[in-house]
Amino acid sequence: MKRISRAVAVAAVLALAAAACNANNKSTPSAGSTAAAQQGGTFHVLSTAKEISLDPAKSQNLGTSTIHLVLRGLTSWKTSPDKAAELVPDLATDTGQVSDGGKTWTYKLKSGLKYADGSPIVAADIKYGVERSFAPELSGGLGYHKSLLVGGDKYAGPYKGGELASIETPDDTTIVFKLNKPYGDWPWIVSMPAFSPVPKKADTDPAHYGEKPMASGPYQVQSYTPGSKLVLTRNPNWDKSTDQARTGLPDSIVTDMGLQPDVVNQRLIADSGDDKNAAATGVSVPAALIPTITGNPAVKARVATSPSGALAYLAMNTKRPALSNPAVRKAIQYAVDKQAVQVAVGGPEYGGEIASTLITPGMDGYNKYDLYQAPPAGDPDKAKQMLQAAGVSNLNLVLAADNTSSGVIGVSVAQAIQQGLKRAGINVTIKPMDNTPLTDLITGNKADFDLTVSSWLPDFPSAIGNIQPLFASSEIGNGGYNISRYSNPAVDSAIAAATAESDRSKAAGMWGAIDKQIMQDAPIVPLIYARNAFLHGSNVQNFYLPPYPPYPNVLIVGLSK
Repeated sequence: MKRISRAVAVAAVLALAAAACNANNKSTPSAGSTAAAQQGGTFHVLSTAKEISLDPAKSQNLGTSTIHLVLRGLTSWKTSPDKAAELVPDLATDTGQVSDGGKTWTYKLKSGLKYADGSPIVAADIKYGVERSFAPELSGGLGYHKSLLVGGDKYAGPYKGGELASIETPDDTTIVFKLNKPYGDWPWIVSMPAFSPVPKKADTDPAHYGEKPMASGPYQVQSYTPGSKLVLTRNPNWDKSTDQARTGLPDSIVTDMGLQPDVVNQRLIADSGDDKNAAATGVSVPAALIPTITGNPAVKARVATSPSGALAYLAMNTKRPALSNPAVRKAIQYAVDKQAVQVAVGGPEYGGEIASTLITPGMDGYNKYDLYQAPPAGDPDKAKQMLQAAGVSNLNLVLAADNTSSGVIGVSVAQAIQQGLKRAGINVTIKPMDNTPLTDLITGNKADFDLTVSSWLPDFPSAIGNIQPLFASSEIGNGGYNISRYSNPAVDSAIAAATAESDRSKAAGMWGAIDKQIMQDAPIVPLIYARNAFLHGSNVQNFYLPPYPPYPNVLIVGLSK
């Protein structure tokens, strides 16, 4: 899962922001229709990244990002402007056959699959690709499977540990995964980069494999110059008829690297030369540029905004004496001025919609509800009354905030919260901190803080990612992201049951019930569903931000002429 530190996982920091589904049930797909996209041309991606690794073992990329132009998995994501991402078969014939009470998942590969060099893709290559992800020297990638596969806790990868017995390949087209517990979202897990095929014979230099991996998707690496440029050209052996997720429209895709964020946005605003065929896929529009964009209809038409995405929230440390009383936490639900938070990050159109749930719109299991029904600007009088009834006065709290962020977890949002709580008679002292020490503080074992603002985006489209990492007792301290220190045995049991359910419709209902169960204890205040906004050139088509993930789907982008 990703703790978003601007607008991130348990790890990654990206320039983000996102918003709502039923609260705002249409996206803004910007200029250009699907019908206008044509085969051919060179699509340019303007990036701030100085390095790009296409090694699947080391990747934390979402299912609609650049690495999946080159690599395919067992399953993939299919997006639309107004619906949650759909799981579709990719290299596999279906999304998985489950047995053994949810602990065994079996996949059959489609026939005729080939790499760019014409050699066949076989099940053993997928097994080896997953095994590589356990190697310590290839760390950093999404690792859900590592704790789920039997023996994964002791396995050290193929370079030192041999094979992982819980992945079986009885023939070239069959792969079987043995899990240590039922896990209903396994079909999403096998869409992650680590489940891309890697032929053992091609892995002669693991440290540099990501510079030119064996291509199974519509594109292959032609050249890569760190800090400058990544050039992808067509894979002649990619068969569109086997691929539901990718259009393969451009002849080539060039990523221009090492750019400053303001340079990216200014170039796209200018829309000249090759930049007409360019887009930003990881550089969100900053609040400072919103007046420039809204004042120019031609530019505004080239901004794609997300209808939903990361949840920004105020976490209350339930282990602190002042906040251990649920009545106090419920009073704070009314004291917070969510409208001021919304204004601080760019308003409803570009900043995001006001939030009231834990599961974000665009996820199966999301149900629009507002347990406390506080006015958007808060109700300080009611908050005062609730505190008085609880026998609490002179409440003084410390709010740890990220002084390196200009987005939803930054000091400006902390100040908006501070002012709202002050009206309810709650004194808040803001403690500005750099991102790394702040993360160490809120995920560590001492947790010397009362409040903090955070933002969270799951790594795949399942409500487990909205709930389990933030509210399961197992995620308190030791680097976990249950930063409210919330612990409820009944909730833990409900999480375990929902995790094991392989019927995704049933699981969604279970997660929705857990959402309301947690909010009754009020460990956090949902603030906004933070909206993303990305610019693109006038020739770029099929460029929109789905409800989830709140990023452009580069697998379907094409150009007009």
